Amino acid sequence: MKGKKLLRWVEMTLFGLLLVGGLNLLLMGLFNWNMIGAIFGGVGSVTSRVFFSLFGISALGLLAIILWKAFMTKAPAKQVATSPKTATASK
Repeated sequence: MKGKKLLRWVEMTLFGLLLVGGLNLLLMGLFNWNMIGAIFGGVGSVTSRVFFSLFGISALGLLAIILWKAFMTKAPAKQVATSPKTATASK
């Protein structure tokens, strides 16, 4: 149970970073205003570059989690339904 809570916390943290990064890109596209650069001292500042890197890492992390959940979880086995006529005919 603890592992599921940790994974959920990681997912929500990555999603929050991705959301902030997406909003920043929206503001840059619509209004030519960089929110992260304005808060942390310009686009070239070390802090801004760290946040931009975190946004990209969060996108890759969420992609990895989505793919892992899609391909590594076990799908329930399909049950073959037999009709009563087929079951009695084979006896």
